[in-house]
Amino acid sequence: MDDAAGPTTPRAGAETLLRARYGLSPAVVVRAPGRVNLIGEHTDYSEGFVLPAATDAALWAAAAPLPEPLVRAVSAAEAEETVFPTSAPRQGPVPSWGRYLQGMAAVLAEAGVSLRGLALGLDGDLPVGAGLSSSAALEIAAGLAFLACAGHPLDRRSLARLAQRAEVEHVGVRCGIMDQLAVTLARAGHLLLIDCRSLEVEPVPLPAEAVLVVCDTAVPRRLEESGYNTRREEVEAAARALAAARPGVRSLRDLALRDLPLVHALPAPLDRRARHVVTENARVLEAVQALRRGDLAAVGTLLRASHRSLRDDFEVSTPELEAMVAAAQESPGCVGARLVGAGFGGAVLALVERGREAAFVAAAGAAYRRRTGRSGRFLVTGAAAGAEVLTGSQDGTW
Repeated sequence: MDDAAGPTTPRAGAETLLRARYGLSPAVVVRAPGRVNLIGEHTDYSEGFVLPAATDAALWAAAAPLPEPLVRAVSAAEAEETVFPTSAPRQGPVPSWGRYLQGMAAVLAEAGVSLRGLALGLDGDLPVGAGLSSSAALEIAAGLAFLACAGHPLDRRSLARLAQRAEVEHVGVRCGIMDQLAVTLARAGHLLLIDCRSLEVEPVPLPAEAVLVVCDTAVPRRLEESGYNTRREEVEAAARALAAARPGVRSLRDLALRDLPLVHALPAPLDRRARHVVTENARVLEAVQALRRGDLAAVGTLLRASHRSLRDDFEVSTPELEAMVAAAQESPGCVGARLVGAGFGGAVLALVERGREAAFVAAAGAAYRRRTGRSGRFLVTGAAAGAEVLTGSQDGTW
């Protein structure tokens, strides 16, 4: 067991929690990062394009085998323990956060993984409800721990698909695949262009002269309680209506900017929902080209256009998000900013010139307080590596 990280790190916190609650030393430690999406919002479930990165902030899971056929888990961020049987992981009441663990165990079992008794201690510096995909980090961290415990190899794309299925079927959030793919496949120093139809990924370097700053409004949102599922239903209804007019349209991914007249003929609000998705897909591909030629100004323009579309066409902004975007845009070093994640609360993402992030955070925080009376939270991050299993037992077995 490597304790070099020190007692105050999230990794050490997860290990300490496991020992304190269950009297067990970790056999495996998993790091699962958060996800921040530079551009490409509400396009993943239309088989479109997205451009996320993994965050430096992460969830850590310390895991050890249990002799009994149970999963037991505790989290530094939650008051209640999660407990359920490995033989029937969908059974039994658990706290809301435990549903992600239950769902992950259930889909792995249905995929042929022989679950074994497992104890988990969870800690991290990844804020919940800020649009950084803490749910996908929890799913992937648990999934990797379950697989390690079972001695069952599984490729990362399959794991991501199972995690998406767990969230859809067990938690009730009809999410796309972006979050889980980004958490599992991200590459350090790179954004990840994901084709959500083929699941092909292409690393895109984050320019060295830029950093990402997550500007949390401190107004959390829960997707299962927000309008997220309604927006997805509207997008799917728009796609069905367009398919009736143009055979071959399977999703809004099949439409380009030249097809906007067809989109504008839809009834409200389906016309606005579809217009956002079609134009956002185009913005993602434009942003990739701008990043490759080092044109940060062009990327900033695209981020601002994305925010206007999310606010006006997709209608997922809030007064606090608007206040944070305005605060970010007027602060030193800001290249561009937009609401990030599903909306309905959460955070704003700003692309900021490297070396000016401290001045940006100070100014944006003060401007947000003036507008709302609230104190925002800020996370400066590069583009981190995807999830990894960092520690095994001494002999390599459980």
